[in-house]
Amino acid sequence: MRPTMNEYLTETSEQTFSTLSLAQSNVHNYQDLIDLFNATFSKTENTVLVKGAHEPIYIPASVKHQSHRIVFAHGYFASALHEIAHWCIAGKKRRLLEDYGYWYNPDGRDAIQQAEFEKVEVKPQAIEWAFSCAAGKSFRVSTDNLNGAPVNVQGFQEAVKLQVMQYVEYGFPPRAAEFIKVLQRFYQTRELDLGAFADESK
Repeated sequence: MRPTMNEYLTETSEQTFSTLSLAQSNVHNYQDLIDLFNATFSKTENTVLVKGAHEPIYIPASVKHQSHRIVFAHGYFASALHEIAHWCIAGKKRRLLEDYGYWYNPDGRDAIQQAEFEKVEVKPQAIEWAFSCAAGKSFRVSTDNLNGAPVNVQGFQEAVKLQVMQYVEYGFPPRAAEFIKVLQRFYQTRELDLGAFADESK
């Protein structure tokens, strides 16, 4: 029988993870991600994962909210993984700024703006891909520019794949590596290797 999340989180607090049913672990519920992330990082990094009703945003701690908040969009599982990935590569100073101090250019970017967008998205999407594999979930790169300049999706996908393979070979950022292990234990997936990313993203 699969343990309840409360039982699971009790075990994680003791640095152990329960063994879950493979069949049931294929269900991807955003609440599981919230519980897993918060159990892993709420105390050590004073950061929590929160379901938002609008666009995703990172909000540093304040007088009103004592924890930093990673807000993901509309309860989407993939959005949560993506926002966690951004947090995993943001440095300490960046994590004290709303949205890490970056300004987001919305859909409708011209060719120059799109090239800049893709440049800064390679690493977070590579980490998101690894998170997806660790959770047993399919992944698709996002160029996020339906109403803008034409996009070379294949070229961007290759850049993301190259980056994730470099991470596998040389090591992920520490927080990303920690959360990958959390996901692998919860979803009962195998260790990441280069073969997991040999094919095109699904």
